[in-house]
Amino acid sequence: MNETGLREQICVLGQSLFDRGFTVGSSGNISVRTGDGNWLMTPTNSCLGRLDPARLSLVNAKGVLLSGDKPTKESFLHLSMYEKRPDAGAVVHLHSTHSVAVSVLADVDKDSPIPPITAYYVMKIGNLKLLPYFAPGDMSLANAVREVAGRHHAIMLANHGPIVAGKTLESAVYASEELEETAKLFLLLRGNKINILDSGQVEELQAKWPS
Repeated sequence: MNETGLREQICVLGQSLFDRGFTVGSSGNISVRTGDGNWLMTPTNSCLGRLDPARLSLVNAKGVLLSGDKPTKESFLHLSMYEKRPDAGAVVHLHSTHSVAVSVLADVDKDSPIPPITAYYVMKIGNLKLLPYFAPGDMSLANAVREVAGRHHAIMLANHGPIVAGKTLESAVYASEELEETAKLFLLLRGNKINILDSGQVEELQAKWPS
């Protein structure tokens, strides 16, 4: 897809996420690799439901703005993911309600904050990692993301929200949606005895559909 098509796709999928409540206000941001060593990003303080293709930020590998509006202030999160995931074509970061709710629970496993409840969660998310809290804009978060991004394409930021990489923007959006819906299921099921997928079932799924 050429740059014009990518710009349109960011706006269409951004509006879809916003309209369905996966993000609100000016929260959340999206980036896509253009194929020429640069990235398109949603601008800072922009609403995913009202993006203008012509005003999207075009930045280089160092995060320097080449054209468009000033990029999201969390651009460093995206670039940290790309640095460790050279196969990633897009990154989606949301403040989706149920995912954030899971990230603030005190008793979840930091190495597996959401258990393998469904097959599609395993197929689209794989191994989710929960990072500790960092204040918005804290550059230490970039290093924390960089340390785990090579092993996890989906990362939960405590008291903040998820960041998910995908080979394409569509795959990153679908994975983000799956994460949010599974977080909702997890919260609905808390306090009940549940049957999760066992290690053999998880390994079989991951072998067929590596994330």
